[in-house]
Amino acid sequence: MLTKTYSSAVYGIEATTIAVEVNITAGTKYYIVGLPDNAVKESLQRIESAIVSCNQRMPRQKIVVNLAPADIRKEGSSYDLAIATAILASSNQIDSNKLADYLILGELSLDGKVQSVKGALPIAIQSLKDKFKGIILPNMNAREAAIVSDLEIFGVESLFEVIDFFNDKIDLKPTIVDIENEFLNKIDNYEADFGDVKGQENIKRALEIAAAGGHNVILIGPPGSGKTMLAKRLPTILPPLTIEESLDTTKIHSVAGHLTAKDSLMTVRPFRSPHHTISDVALVGGGISPQPGEISLSHNGVLFLDELPEFKRTVLEVMRQPLESRNITISRARFSVDYPASFMLIAAMNPCPCGYYNHPEKECICGNSTVQRYLSKISGPLLDRIDLHVEVTPVAFKELASKHSAEKSAEIRKRVIEARKIQRERFSNNHQVHNNAQMSAKQVREICQIDAGGIQLLKIAMEKLGLSARAYDRILKVARTIADMEHSKNIENHHLAEAIQFRSLDRESWAG
Repeated sequence: MLTKTYSSAVYGIEATTIAVEVNITAGTKYYIVGLPDNAVKESLQRIESAIVSCNQRMPRQKIVVNLAPADIRKEGSSYDLAIATAILASSNQIDSNKLADYLILGELSLDGKVQSVKGALPIAIQSLKDKFKGIILPNMNAREAAIVSDLEIFGVESLFEVIDFFNDKIDLKPTIVDIENEFLNKIDNYEADFGDVKGQENIKRALEIAAAGGHNVILIGPPGSGKTMLAKRLPTILPPLTIEESLDTTKIHSVAGHLTAKDSLMTVRPFRSPHHTISDVALVGGGISPQPGEISLSHNGVLFLDELPEFKRTVLEVMRQPLESRNITISRARFSVDYPASFMLIAAMNPCPCGYYNHPEKECICGNSTVQRYLSKISGPLLDRIDLHVEVTPVAFKELASKHSAEKSAEIRKRVIEARKIQRERFSNNHQVHNNAQMSAKQVREICQIDAGGIQLLKIAMEKLGLSARAYDRILKVARTIADMEHSKNIENHHLAEAIQFRSLDRESWAG
């Protein structure tokens, strides 16, 4: 008897519905076709044990399992539950009347328990498009999938429950998530705050500018000056995620398998801080079965690279294209997948191997050539893509001991949101651009116009610092953001002057 159930496969962050066809005829042996990988081929041993553990009968006949469409490679163990259900329906052990209404996914243990799968959210989104009534999936993934409304989400613990559900012996309770309530309750779930930081007002100002315009930042300073502490507080002053951004971010973390059973929707901007020993594949994504890398897991959030010169040069160079295009395409012989990668990069580094070059008090033991060699680990093209170069100096004891309370993140965030609002209105007709940092060269020429005095100021700065054309555009973008923060229609000379000072690594005083 031929029976059909439905499951799903995830490629990139998009899902494709897979038809699971099972035909049981006279003969012996089990066959599984439709480009299965080893994990799928091994599923029949898991399925047989699970069926027997649930007091059901595994047919001792010829069983052919086809996963359609057959030209798409099927990977992973999420097809177990759909195949087991189809085998039981084909052997008349469960009623097949409701099979076409539900998409089924989950990995089976030998005792019939259902294990979690990756990518429940994109699968749920695709199921709604394909007009399924609901999804049957592991309990651990139920809240994640329940974000999609107008779809019945049934979380199950074992194959027992699936059998009884289709035989109308039990009524499964659908999982329901109140998205708005979930979003509002967790939107400000940050432990760190800029109010904890003593002094460093100029660095806070730079990070506020970066947050207001979505600009990339590099912090250069000696050990213990607070670079990491400041970087970790950057997400607290970024505008809250919108529902659309939250869904996009949750999809990526769902595909990567980073969501827990308690998670439903990511409500705070991600902050990723990979160690400097990371490989280029782990950073941008890839592998035999491509998975999102750190730059995609940072989508709509912050990627923090501490001790930047310690990263392998090849690792840093692969970021150059995603920093411009804000997405990454991973190509394989048979297919390619696209992952979004619209993130803010914040990097931190010492100015030299000993850490005390340009220090106001301590003497640097590194020669100029050593400092130059250290800084040259970061290529010019990568530095050009970082809008703000900020020099961090140690905090004086007087400031550390001060009882004066610093400005809270919530206050800074209000100003950032106001500046972003101006940019949102400016780019309302362009759905690809949301902030000043994302402007193209053509848009920079149209939007960041300056008067004759500003042109002369930029000319002197370009000649003295030896800036590239890309750095020229970066200065104009940062100046536009500073003007937005002051609600200024035009870019004034003092806006330009402040933007120019944030090119520390272009100055001759660095390893000159």
